[in-house]
Amino acid sequence: MIRLLLFLAAVLALPAFAQPAKVYRIGMLETTSASANRANLNAFLQGLREAGYVEGQNFVIDYRTADGRPERFRALAAELVLAKADIIVTRGSNAALAARNAGSVPVVMATSADPVAAGVVKSLAHPGGNVTGLTTFVSEVAAKRIEVLKELVPEMTRIGALLNLSNSTAIAERRQIERTATRLGLQVTILDVRDPEGLGRALEMAVKQRAEALVINSEAVVLANRNVIIDFARKYRLPVMYSAREYVEAGGLAAYGVNYPHLYYRAASYVDKILKGAKPADLPIGKPTKLNLIINIRASTALGIAIPSELLLRAEKI
Repeated sequence: MIRLLLFLAAVLALPAFAQPAKVYRIGMLETTSASANRANLNAFLQGLREAGYVEGQNFVIDYRTADGRPERFRALAAELVLAKADIIVTRGSNAALAARNAGSVPVVMATSADPVAAGVVKSLAHPGGNVTGLTTFVSEVAAKRIEVLKELVPEMTRIGALLNLSNSTAIAERRQIERTATRLGLQVTILDVRDPEGLGRALEMAVKQRAEALVINSEAVVLANRNVIIDFARKYRLPVMYSAREYVEAGGLAAYGVNYPHLYYRAASYVDKILKGAKPADLPIGKPTKLNLIINIRASTALGIAIPSELLLRAEKI
């Protein structure tokens, strides 16, 4: 009996076999390739690391890109669901809609222009369903881009603005652009861009309409084809005001808008909360807290544009 008790005590004293750690599959439904999206992806990974996650140890990234073709999001979202993604991180309203409709997998929007207007969520405070995350909606940001562009090129009188008029947010953005252009004494041509072929036609139309500068937002098509726009602007010596730092880092003149890497960094906290049991429906949609002006001095020099000192002081990055 004594031997039996000693044996049982020894067995109970042994450490329990460790259960293998859960490895979460984080799907990313993106507009551009991982290499083109590196700054945002790095910020997201940093946020996960700070929350205690180690890539390859307790999470893996399953990255899918539509390459500027929004119609591909539905099939890509279905692929992520079949691959048993534990959560899907999206960029843009079209990607968020596709991920939401693909099933019940939780969805975190790293960015979305206006998820309420796009029908992705019920409200910012109470999103409902399986989607939460962050919005890039900031009132009057399109107007501010034109104001900064006018400071950069005070002599300009005609501009072209590229918009996807099928997007639910285009109406408000177009209103801002046209109202601001009128106030600044500018003639504006709205150029509808819904696919890469439409982008080429829009750029050619801008030249025919004698546009002296362009305003570009962060639509999937234009973002995925930013090098096309930058090369076109260089060829025709057109100043262009962009919406995100990716354009400027690729050689564009200047950008004004939300800080996208910071949004991706914040998206990691949503992922962490959901993986720990929170429901997307209970997590309010976050708003941007950082707006940045970024200027490419090399591009301005090539165009013969002298950057006003006031703008240099306001720029987050030169």
